[in-house]
Amino acid sequence: MKIVGLTGGIGSGKSEVARMFRELGAYVIDADEMARRVVEPDKPAWRGIKEFFGEEVFNPDQSLNRKKLAERVFGDEQTRKKLEEITHSKIGEEILKELEEAKKKKAKLVVIDAALLLESSLKDWVKPIILITADEELRIKRVCARDRCNKQEVRARIRNQAPDSERAKKADFIIKNEQGLTELRKAVSNLYQDLIRQ
Repeated sequence: MKIVGLTGGIGSGKSEVARMFRELGAYVIDADEMARRVVEPDKPAWRGIKEFFGEEVFNPDQSLNRKKLAERVFGDEQTRKKLEEITHSKIGEEILKELEEAKKKKAKLVVIDAALLLESSLKDWVKPIILITADEELRIKRVCARDRCNKQEVRARIRNQAPDSERAKKADFIIKNEQGLTELRKAVSNLYQDLIRQ
């Protein structure tokens, strides 16, 4: 079973690529979904967040208010590190459970889709790493169309992430997603075939 990592900044098209890999037959593990899972009410990470951040980052129904939490950690290195301390090991446990599932299903290729792959310890044991990139203005346009937000907001979120130039140094494969879905599908399909053959 081959395990590869998939990453890319906001608006790069990473989720679209993950979908394409899934259609081609890969077993895709979505780290974002794992992150949502570990903060469900009464899970250990949920309790850790409540202890450290208090009630104001929770909704009346006790579910986590991700937007308020994001506002609290945005641009605050120490607080962000604390949040990662609370959640990362739990996310790792969920990913390991999914890998067991993939093994049972005799998956040939597992793709771990994680926005912060290169910033986490996953990068040390997931090989190769695929990076999806796109021109910044195009990324801003895509996110504004998807989330109905303003350009400044998106630009700030991009600035808060590692730049593509930095990520590229740690990636094994880079797919530039600027030519439309047909070209993207072709690039993903070719890479899938190469990975399966290796």
